Amino acid sequence: MAKWRKRPTVLDARMGPAPVSTVLSIEQEAIAVAFRRHTLLALDDCLYALQATIPHLSRSALHRCFQRHGVSRLPLNEDGQSPAKKKFKDYPIGYLHVDFAEVQTEEGRQYLFVAIDFRQ
Repeated sequence: MAKWRKRPTVLDARMGPAPVSTVLSIEQEAIAVAFRRHTLLALDDCLYALQATIPHLSRSALHRCFQRHGVSRLPLNEDGQSPAKKKFKDYPIGYLHVDFAEVQTEEGRQYLFVAIDFRQ
């Protein structure tokens, strides 16, 4: 009863730690959040891209940073739905599927080539 009398409200006080522990500085968090909002990349892709700038960055620290700033989940489409998942097209056995993706880096454009061999 005594602890309630000293409080200005009747709501429970926070029981967790008061300061938010982070290994990132305010500037590094701002860089990570701006990068996420600009590129809309997945967590792991953001991690790999930002580790060149922030060498001590870990996946869990980046995830906590995104959660604190409200960007841990990618935005939905215009209609409020998550993007539809696409299935691979059915290919005959022995077919070789080659695809590439373009990645922007400091050096310029880099290309990632992927080949999938459909064998038994």
